[in-house]
Amino acid sequence: MKTTLQTNIVETFKNLSEIHSKFSETELNTVPYEGSWTAGQTTQHILKACSGYAALFLGKTEETTRTPDLYIKDIEALFLNFNIKMNAPDYLLPEIIDYNKGEQTLELLNKEADLLTLSAIHDLTLTCLDSQVPGFEKFTILEWLSFALIHTQRHTHQLNEIYKIVNKI
Repeated sequence: MKTTLQTNIVETFKNLSEIHSKFSETELNTVPYEGSWTAGQTTQHILKACSGYAALFLGKTEETTRTPDLYIKDIEALFLNFNIKMNAPDYLLPEIIDYNKGEQTLELLNKEADLLTLSAIHDLTLTCLDSQVPGFEKFTILEWLSFALIHTQRHTHQLNEIYKIVNKI
């Protein structure tokens, strides 16, 4: 379970880093169309959404009485449906500023390392009691880490679409 999860972390961040690296600094901060986030804002949203897991996993937990990966398919069905428009909660909204590509690249590497460390040191089968995604039951550590990756995959897709628009591909 841990090896598969860690492989998924590496692959997800490899794909994210590949598309992020394609943007020039100017393209990173170009609004592709009215009402859209820039690539820099999208990346910042991912960084925010991949934060806070260490504290959550050290918070209140309990033994899980169900399959620890029960909700992963449901998370995938929802977040990898690119026809659904979602609104981020306020605390995950990126600031409307110009983002520095180098700083974001370093932050992405740090987030990947953080998630790899968390996946290695924690019992993935424990259920976290201190937070919950609306519409779902409480997640296990495995489901929380999978949620972070699936959410990142959703926005990696978005970054690929933004890249095509700003480069008129």
